[in-house]
Amino acid sequence: MLKDRVALVTGATRGAGRGIAIELGVAGAIVYCTGRSTTQQPSDMNRPETIDETAELIEREGGRAIPVQVDHLDPAQVQKLTTQIEREHGRLDILVNDIWGGDRFIEWNVPVWEYSLENGLRMLRGAIDTHLITSHYALPLMIKNQVGLVVEVTDGTAEYNNDHYRVSLFYDIAKTSVIRMAWSLAQELKSHKCTALALSPGWLRSEQMLDHYGVTEENWRDATQVQPHFIITETPRYVGRAVAHLAADPEVARWNGQSLSSGQLAKVYGFTDLDGSQPDAWRYMVEVQDKGKPADAAGYR
Repeated sequence: MLKDRVALVTGATRGAGRGIAIELGVAGAIVYCTGRSTTQQPSDMNRPETIDETAELIEREGGRAIPVQVDHLDPAQVQKLTTQIEREHGRLDILVNDIWGGDRFIEWNVPVWEYSLENGLRMLRGAIDTHLITSHYALPLMIKNQVGLVVEVTDGTAEYNNDHYRVSLFYDIAKTSVIRMAWSLAQELKSHKCTALALSPGWLRSEQMLDHYGVTEENWRDATQVQPHFIITETPRYVGRAVAHLAADPEVARWNGQSLSSGQLAKVYGFTDLDGSQPDAWRYMVEVQDKGKPADAAGYR
């Protein structure tokens, strides 16, 4: 679907970023995978995943990947990255802002006056500053061709986040700000025939989440014995397929400025998760989990 399109997926080391990078590669795009963790130099995330590994996974499925170590909080490194993309390909068609790295700074259900200010501000920098810095340097390369898609990856849709307190003030601001960022970018990019939108996966079976419950992708359902609502979870490839279908949609401008979810788009474009199902996590959370009903994914995947 995306033969010879050039994509930049930031935060492609693991989780949603990795899933998106792989699916864009499968669809034919040339994928620049950025992050701080490499085989030679891991980051402070204390996780084994690397951008080199992501690139290998893409190439294993027949795609083309270019891993580049970048700290997206450093403007000079981001500028160097975009210069490389322009030199090597002369264009940028897809920008996925998935940088996060904030999990280690989360303090669950702690009010702002008790929250570590250092942790809270660091979380905001990683979730917001990185996206702004990357857009600043990458978008001139996109708009010069008067075509392109920007996907701001977050946690939760605008509809859900507007009515639900998200863990802490800092986390709440981090995730809702990205949605507004996508809307603002949409206004600025409209005249350049580019589209910007916010996209949220559902409950993600990321590498870290699987480790948390002591399961693998092969036996993930065993985690429902501890957390029954885990039955609604999805793989990172599901949101990846959402991005690939958005990027291939000739009428993608219809989504400009909107807040979307993987489950919502699966029903529009007809794609499925790796197991052939179509999890609709945010509808499930509102209609089942938040209402205290017994876990039951029937009708939701």
